Amino acid sequence: MEEYEEILTQKTTKEIAYNVVEAIAQLSTTTFQNTYLHFGLLTEDFDDNKFVDCAIASNAEYIVTNDKHFNPLKEIKWPKVEIIRLDIFAKHYNDLKS
Repeated sequence: MEEYEEILTQKTTKEIAYNVVEAIAQLSTTTFQNTYLHFGLLTEDFDDNKFVDCAIASNAEYIVTNDKHFNPLKEIKWPKVEIIRLDIFAKHYNDLKS
């Protein structure tokens, strides 16, 4: 959540970023996942590994990101973490709603 707030602060204001992160934290669909294993699968931006570890621990279907630092995951066979771009996710989501 801290990284989300940091990125949002760069694009908006500190107050808006804080409010967005707090709103996400309060959603009924938000869950917080502890991670006990740290795979270190990403080397270009090591800090992004927390998202990968969380996805693995929570058995997530995929990570939605346009961040190229996640591209090496496409070549890793185990543990398999699928990556999809935001536009693909949005299309899939909109298709499900119709």
